Amino acid sequence: MGFQKNVSIQPATNLLESGSVAAPSYSDSERTRLRARIKQLLNEKDAVLVAHYYVDAEIQELAEETGGTVADSLEMARFGANHPASTLVVAGVRFMGETAKILNPEKTVIMPTLQAECSLDISAPIDKFSSFCDKNLDRTVVVYANTSAAVKARADWVVTSSNAVAIIEHLHEKGQKVLWAPDKHLGKYIQQQTNADMLIWDGACVVHEAFKSDTLENLRKHYPEAAVLVHPESPSGVIAQADVVGSTTSLIQAVTELPNRQFIVATDNGIFYKMKQKARNKQLIEAPTAGVGATCESCAHCPWMAMNSLNNLAAALEAMENEIVIDETIREKAMQPLLKMLSFQQKPEKSRRH
Repeated sequence: MGFQKNVSIQPATNLLESGSVAAPSYSDSERTRLRARIKQLLNEKDAVLVAHYYVDAEIQELAEETGGTVADSLEMARFGANHPASTLVVAGVRFMGETAKILNPEKTVIMPTLQAECSLDISAPIDKFSSFCDKNLDRTVVVYANTSAAVKARADWVVTSSNAVAIIEHLHEKGQKVLWAPDKHLGKYIQQQTNADMLIWDGACVVHEAFKSDTLENLRKHYPEAAVLVHPESPSGVIAQADVVGSTTSLIQAVTELPNRQFIVATDNGIFYKMKQKARNKQLIEAPTAGVGATCESCAHCPWMAMNSLNNLAAALEAMENEIVIDETIREKAMQPLLKMLSFQQKPEKSRRH
C-alpha cells in the first residue's frame, strides 16, 4: 500500500498551520522515481535500509518494502549484525549510525546525512562528560544509547529505554551508586522506579521535554476514554498522567494490546506510521507540546530525524557517502558496555502501566 500522510491520525491542532517540521514535498512522479532508484541502488550496492520509528513514514515504508527494518536504535544495529548485506544504510540520527558501526565493524555504514544530530548526544560532549566522571570515580557510569561513541567508550554500561530500569535496579541491588547521563527526565523516572543512588547529568530531548502537563490534562478532558502513552524522556508532570510509560517498542505494543479505542501519545509523531500499521482501527491523538494559546500545540517531530529524505538517501547511495567512521580504540572501548547490556538477562520488556 502506498504511503499516505497523516492517515487516521488526530492531531491536537492542524499541523500544517502549526509550524512543525514537514517532510519534503515531492510530486507523484518524483516520489516514484526516487523510490525506484533507491530500491535499485540498495540491490546494486549490497545494502540494506534500517530506519528508526521517528523518521518520516515514507522512509519507514521503503525500509520494510526492501527487506530492511523499522525499529529502535538497538534493534536497528542488531538487525544489521544479523543481515548478510555488506552495507548498512541507517536512516535516523548520528548516534544510531555510530551504534551500528560499533556492533558491525566489518560493514560499511552510511547515512542519508551526517548532519542529523540528537539533542541528548549534543548535551554530553566527551570532554565535559569525562571530567564529570573523573570527579565521581566511586560511581558506576551508565549512559543512555543516545550518546556518542566516545561517551559510550567512557561508560561501564549502555542502556536503552526498554532495559534501563532493569539494569539500574540490578546495579542498585548490588549496592552500586550510579552516574547517569544524559537525559535528566529518564534518569529521574528510573530513580523513582528503583530508589537507586543516582547522580544525574543535565540533558534533555528537545521533543519529549516539550510535552506540557497542563495542556495534556485539558486534552484528556476532551478524550476521557483515551489511554495516555508516554515515553519516559518526558517531564515528570506528563509521566504522572500516563496509563503506560515505556520505550517506543512498548508504546507500539500498548496500542495493539490495550482495549481502548483512543490513545493520546506523548512521543515523536513519526511513531504513528507503525502504530497505525499495527492497529488500524485505533484513533491516535498527539499530546500537546505547548501551552494554551500557543501557535503550535502539537509539534512533536525531531528536526534532525526530519532531515532524512528520499533525496539525500538516494544521493548517499549513489556516491556511497556520509560513511560513519570511528577510531578503532574508541570503537573497541564502546563495544564493551554495549556487549554487557546485550548479555544482561532480563524478563521480556513490559511497559510500566499506572
